[in-house]
Amino acid sequence: MIADGHGKAFGFALAPGQAHELPLAPAMLDSLPATPLWVVADKGYASNAMRERIWDMGARPAIPAKRRDGPVACPKWAYRCRHLVENLWARLKEWRAVATRYEKTATSFLAVIHIAAAADWIKP
Repeated sequence: MIADGHGKAFGFALAPGQAHELPLAPAMLDSLPATPLWVVADKGYASNAMRERIWDMGARPAIPAKRRDGPVACPKWAYRCRHLVENLWARLKEWRAVATRYEKTATSFLAVIHIAAAADWIKP
């Protein structure tokens, strides 16, 4: 999921089965209409290739290093904004179909996520 600086959903992609989302991240970054100032992500996205991809697009990565990796520059004040995405997931999971993944097909589930995100955009 990509969210804007206000914690509103901007884009979604579903990974197949138990696969990780990291391979989908470059395509999600390419779908942005403008270059963001910061790209904030959790440790699951911590890879040198991902950081280089973010630097190449003209943004700054705020992705902390994993324990097994060496230290990287990740300003704590920028990483604290990650709670906006966590709050977005909490609001989307208020929809029972999102929380339980009740839909049988990926297309149907993605449609429910889009409807829930649209409803979240409408809320004041």
